[in-house]
Order: sequence, then C-alpha cells, then structure tokens
Amino acid sequence: MSLKPWYVYILECKNGALYTGITNDLEARYRAHCAGKGAKYTRANPPVRIAGYAKLADRIVAAKMEYAIKQLPRDRKLELLCALRAQ
Repeated sequence: MSLKPWYVYILECKNGALYTGITNDLEARYRAHCAGKGAKYTRANPPVRIAGYAKLADRIVAAKMEYAIKQLPRDRKLELLCALRAQ
C-alpha cells in the first residue's frame, strides 16, 4: 500500500476551460500537461496554471472526487476553487 498522497487538480487552460484530473505527483503531471504529453484535451488546450487542488489519502477517493467535480457546471467549479484557495 502506497503512502504517497493523491491529488485532484483543476487546471485553467489557455482557452479558459477548466480541466480536472488526478495524480500522485502533481508537479510532474503539470509538466507533462504543459509539454503536450498529458491528456488529449490539454494537448489541444494547453494549461496556463494549476487553478487549485486537493490532497487526498488514496486513489479511490481522488477518482470519486474527480468524477464529482467533472459533473459540476462551470460556476460551481469556480466556487469550489474559491473554497480550495481559502484553505
């Protein structure tokens, strides 16, 4: 069992979209997205910054949170980002 934490992250993309993903190495994953080696979406719409993230205990929890965030409309994602920054 890995003790390394998992992250749910939201990227702001060049086109203004918000991309949500999970990883256990946030910096490496962001570099991959910026280099065009991340997700298909971010290859076409490069990220400009990590807008927010949450650190979680395991992959299952991270995947469930990622799914829940992806179901939210944009305005609710922006509210979530404000809450994450306030922590």
